[in-house]
Amino acid sequence: MEKYALLVYIGCIVMIMIIGKIFVIPLRKSFKLVLNSIIGAVLIYIINIVGSNFNFHIGLNWWTIVCSGILGVPGVVLIFVLKILLG
Repeated sequence: MEKYALLVYIGCIVMIMIIGKIFVIPLRKSFKLVLNSIIGAVLIYIINIVGSNFNFHIGLNWWTIVCSGILGVPGVVLIFVLKILLG
C-alpha cells in the first residue's frame, strides 16, 4: 500500500507542476503586455511634452496603448512615424 501512496504523491506533484507551468506562461505574457503598455504610455507622454514646442501631439488612448503594449518601443516608433506621415 505504501508503494501506491508514494506513486500517488509523485503523480500529484507532477500534475501540480504541469498545471503551474500552464498558468505561469500566460501570466508572464500578461505581465510583459502590461509593462510594455506602461513604458509605451510614458514614452508617448514624453513625446507629447517635447512635441508641445513643435505643435505635435499623439493622443494617449486605448489604441495607442494597445499598439505600444503589443509591439513595445517599436510600436511607439510606429505611432510616431504614422503621425508624421498621416498628419
